[in-house]
Amino acid sequence: MAQDILVVGDIPAETQAAVVDVVKALEKAFNDKDPIALSEQFAEQTSWTNAAGKRLDGRKAIAEFSAPAMQTFLRDAYARYDVVKLLELAPDVIAVNVTQTPTDSGGTPVKGTQGTAFYVIAKRHDGWKIVAGQNTPYTTE
Repeated sequence: MAQDILVVGDIPAETQAAVVDVVKALEKAFNDKDPIALSEQFAEQTSWTNAAGKRLDGRKAIAEFSAPAMQTFLRDAYARYDVVKLLELAPDVIAVNVTQTPTDSGGTPVKGTQGTAFYVIAKRHDGWKIVAGQNTPYTTE
């Protein structure tokens, strides 16, 4: 893998790549302000707690929340998502730790609230999807 990721368990390289691809697609959708593409990274039945502490259950709820959020308070927010750890929970079920660095629209890091996210990504009939997760903001100042 291109970045340093702590891998715990016997996770095949193709599984590692697929899981990282989900995180990178989520990042792209967030930065493109595309609520549909963002929600498509989640399983139909999912539980997600966003950075504001709001729990969203299901892909549809994520899209419905994200659309207006991306047009208002998240309109000027951009981030880089870096996978830092993969933990095999069961075959085709991976726990993923991600750091989120605020950036400008071109991808250059900027000062601001950072984030750490925890995802459970599992292989589903329609590919690898986030089945559960939580996003937690933090500041280093």
